Amino acid sequence: MTPVVDPHGSFDPAVLRRLTPSVLGILVRRGADFAAAEDAVQDALVEAVRAWPEDPPRDPKAWLVTVAWRRFLDATRSEVARRRREDLVEAEPDPGRAAATDDTLQLYFLCAHPSLSTSSAIALTLRAVGGLTTRQIAEAYLVPEATMAQRISRAKKTVADVRLDRAGDVGTVLRVLYLVFNEGYSGDLDLAAEAISLTRQLASTIDHPEVDGLLALMLLHHARRPARTAPDGSLVPLAEQDRSRWDTRAITEGVDLLQGALSRDRLGEYQAQAAIAALHADAPSTTETDWVQVVEWYDELLRLTDSPVVRLNRAVAVGEADGARAGLAALAEVEEGLPRRVAVEAHLRERDGDPGRAAVLYAAAAEQATSSAERDHLVRQAARLNARDR
Repeated sequence: MTPVVDPHGSFDPAVLRRLTPSVLGILVRRGADFAAAEDAVQDALVEAVRAWPEDPPRDPKAWLVTVAWRRFLDATRSEVARRRREDLVEAEPDPGRAAATDDTLQLYFLCAHPSLSTSSAIALTLRAVGGLTTRQIAEAYLVPEATMAQRISRAKKTVADVRLDRAGDVGTVLRVLYLVFNEGYSGDLDLAAEAISLTRQLASTIDHPEVDGLLALMLLHHARRPARTAPDGSLVPLAEQDRSRWDTRAITEGVDLLQGALSRDRLGEYQAQAAIAALHADAPSTTETDWVQVVEWYDELLRLTDSPVVRLNRAVAVGEADGARAGLAALAEVEEGLPRRVAVEAHLRERDGDPGRAAVLYAAAAEQATSSAERDHLVRQAARLNARDR
């Protein structure tokens, strides 16, 4: 049973977020359409915040289910659609302990439904499964709250009539979580941490090597985060990072998860990416990284995805394993116009002994940068090489 107070006797609001997806899944399973169920659950959460600090329930999940179901029925009775839902109204279950069945997995599938756009699937997952408010999600994605509310509302209407009685696509769910993680963090909401939390929850619900592979990948990347930026906010390249600042506990957990997933001999793209991240995490320095093995894993990843981004990253690894000239040859196979391609060529040209050309390319890459931190880093690289040639 989940306690609603922390070890110090204070109300723990994190309990509500952990219970939200399973409560929402139960309402949808009982026959509530997704939009109405989500509204009812939000009402129940508000009531819990008001009531629980003074009167914590013995079974928090059952309490939320009972209150949310009654709110749903109240709303249903007041709508024109009452006739169509009369059977649901009459079938209100007795209050009591919540069923042990966990519908969280089906809720993940619903939020990542193929009929939804990627942005809508991400927003709906963060709201319904993550328990975040519309304002938090809007602030994270730097859009007005009203815009995000409309996006979530449209997504809920799209999946309103989808029943939770078919197996969903794990790959689609993982892609949504991967995209959430890659957004990083903005303002008060750390999307990378949210993605890790959601993926942990998914891993506890489903036994799948790619779920473990994605969680391992997130942990291994997140472990390096403290060293990725300087105190002034500027980017610190991998070769210059203080590896003593890496989170060794997260690395250990990520490697353990990865080894368990790989042992099942069902290789997927997230396991392959995690294997590359593990090789970086294991090396004392960039020069001591097993770049030959990194290239081999990129070859596996290409076989699985045939992604141009993977080809680009592979060119960097080839440059480290076999020299800059070989890296440039590998880069020639990457399509022009791909984001970061010019920056990679600049790096390889500099390593190949052509600082003049590299400086020009760094400057060109800075103009294409999608963030101010990346742009400033590339400008500094160009300035460094130009100053050296004077």
